[in-house]
Amino acid sequence: MDTVMDVLHVVAAVFLVGPMAILPMTALRSLRARDSGQAASLAKSVNLYTLLSLIVVVFGFGAMSMADKKYDLSVTTPWILISIILYIVALVLNLAVVVPALRQAAEEFAGAGPAVAPGVDQAGAAAAVGVKSKMYPRVAMGSGLSALLLVAVVVLMVAKP
Repeated sequence: MDTVMDVLHVVAAVFLVGPMAILPMTALRSLRARDSGQAASLAKSVNLYTLLSLIVVVFGFGAMSMADKKYDLSVTTPWILISIILYIVALVLNLAVVVPALRQAAEEFAGAGPAVAPGVDQAGAAAAVGVKSKMYPRVAMGSGLSALLLVAVVVLMVAKP
C-alpha cells in the first residue's frame, strides 16, 4: 500500500505542481500581448492548480505515515519540514502575489482597450514598443521565486539529506 501512496504522491506532484509552477510563466506572454481574456483565464487556472496542489501534500503525508518504521519519518524530519515550509511559501506567493497581479492586469487590459490599431499584430507591436502591464514584474518575480522554491522541494524529496 505504501507504494501506491508513493505513486499517487509523485503523479499528483507532476500533474498538479507542474502546472502550478509553469502556468504563471506562460501568463507573462499574455501580459506582454495585453490579452485581457487570456490573463483572466490564466489567473483562474493558476489559482485552481495552486489549490489542487494541496492534494500532493495529503498524499505526501499518507506516504510518510505508511513508510517503513526503519526510516523514522515524521513532520519534524529536517528534509520533510524544510520541504513543507518551502512549499507553503510557494503556495502563498502564488495565491497572494501572482494570482491577484494576473487578475489586476486582466482588469487593466479590459478597461484600456486594444494597445494598437486594429489589424496590427497586437502581441508583436506591444512587445516591440515595450508596452506591458504594471503587474508584469510582480508576476515574473512571484512565479520565478515560486518555481525556484518548488525545485528546492523536489531536490529535498529526491536527496533526502
